[in-house]
Amino acid sequence: MLNRLDLRGVPSGPDLRARLPRPAAAKEPPVAAVQAILADVRERGDVALREYTQRFDGAVIDELRVPPADLKAALAAIPPLLREALEAARASILAFHRNQLHDDARHERDGIVVREIRRPVDRAGLYVPGGRARYPSTVLMTAIPARVAGVPELVLCVPPDADGTVAEATLAAAALAGVDEVYRVGGAQAIGAMAYGTESIPAVDVIVGPGNVYVSLAKREVAGVVGVPSSFAGPSEVVVVADDTTPVEFAAIDVIVQAEHGPDGLAWLVTWSDEAATKISEAVDRLVAESPRRAEIEATLADGGYAVVVDGPEQAIEVANAIAPEHLELMTADPEALVPLVRHAGAVFTGSFAPASVGDYLAGPSHVLPTYGSARFAGALRVDDFLKAIHVVSLDEATLARVAPHVAAIAEAEGLAAHAESVRLRWQR
Repeated sequence: MLNRLDLRGVPSGPDLRARLPRPAAAKEPPVAAVQAILADVRERGDVALREYTQRFDGAVIDELRVPPADLKAALAAIPPLLREALEAARASILAFHRNQLHDDARHERDGIVVREIRRPVDRAGLYVPGGRARYPSTVLMTAIPARVAGVPELVLCVPPDADGTVAEATLAAAALAGVDEVYRVGGAQAIGAMAYGTESIPAVDVIVGPGNVYVSLAKREVAGVVGVPSSFAGPSEVVVVADDTTPVEFAAIDVIVQAEHGPDGLAWLVTWSDEAATKISEAVDRLVAESPRRAEIEATLADGGYAVVVDGPEQAIEVANAIAPEHLELMTADPEALVPLVRHAGAVFTGSFAPASVGDYLAGPSHVLPTYGSARFAGALRVDDFLKAIHVVSLDEATLARVAPHVAAIAEAEGLAAHAESVRLRWQR
C-alpha cells in the first residue's frame, strides 16, 4: 500500500530533494478552472452559487443562509458526550489563543514616539470543508481565534449535503463558537462569494480555513481583494519518523489518519530501519483493509503514500524539512533530540503518546496548518491573522526641527520635492 523509496546513500542537498515525489495536484494545479468559477461568481452572484452547489454537491438550494434558529436547535440535539467534547475543545482553543494577545507597543527614541495599536478586521470569513466528512472541529479552530482577536462579525461557509442541509454537528459547533452567519455553499465558489460579495452574502475582510486544492487555490486568487493567511491550507499531510523502538500499530494508524481526509494529501513513513519500514507498512495494509474510509485512504496512499528508508536520524529530518509537512510526528526512542533539527513543519508531535489527532481536536493551537510545502514560510492560523497593526507617530516641534534635514535629504534623493517641502515648511517657521 505504501510506495517504497530507498534514499540510503543519496547525498544531502539538491540530489536528495530531487528524489522526493510530490502529489500530482501540487505539480499541475487547476488554476484556470478556479479562475473561471471565481469570475462567474463575481458576475452572477447567487445564481452562480446555486448552480455550482447543484453541480458539485448535488443539492438544490433556495435560501443560501442557514436560519439562526437551526444552530440553536442543533446544539440542543447533539449527543451529550459530543457536546461535552466540543465544549472541552472550545475551552482549550480559547485558552491557548488568549495567550497570543499582547498589549499595544510603545517605542520612543530621541523624541519620536511610535505606538503600535492592533485592531481586528470587521468581518471574517471562515471556510469549513464538507462532502467526505463533517468538521465541527474546524468551526472551532477558525472561529475562536477570530473571536479572541475581537472580530465582531463571523461568517461561515460550508458545503451542504445532497438534501441541502448542513451537518448537525457543524451547526452545533457554530452555535458554541458564536458564529453570526452560516451559508450552505462550498468550494471555490464560496471563496468567491466571501471575497466579492453576492446578493445574499456580504463580502468579508479576511478568509481563513482549510479545503481541497480548489478552495486553497481560490484563496490565493482572491488575495489582495481580501486578506488571506500566507499558508496554503490544502489537503492533509503527515510525516511519521520511526525507528526500531516505535510501536508498529501506533505508527501505522498515524500514517493513515490524515490520509482518510481524501485524495491529494500526503502520508509518509520515514525510518532508518528496514525492519520498521516493513512491519509498519504491513500494519498499514491491515488497517486500511478494515477502515470504513478505505476508499479515501487508498486514494491518498496511491499517489502520496510512501515508506522512505534513510541512512539515519539526521537524514530523516532532512527529508521532513524538504517536504515541510502539515503534521510531523517524531515517534523515535529520543524524539526531543530531533526537535532542534526541525526547520519546516506546521506542527510537531513528539513521542508515541502524542498523535496528531490530539492536535486536530484538543491541544489548543488551531489545526488550520500549512500544506504543500508552505510550512517553509508560514505557520498555523493565529489570532494575528485577524488583526492589523496600526502605527501612531507623534513628534514635538523641537524633534521635527532636528530630524527635518535628514527627511528632506532622503526625499530629495528620491526626487520627491513635496516630501522634502512638508518638513522644510515646518523646520523653517
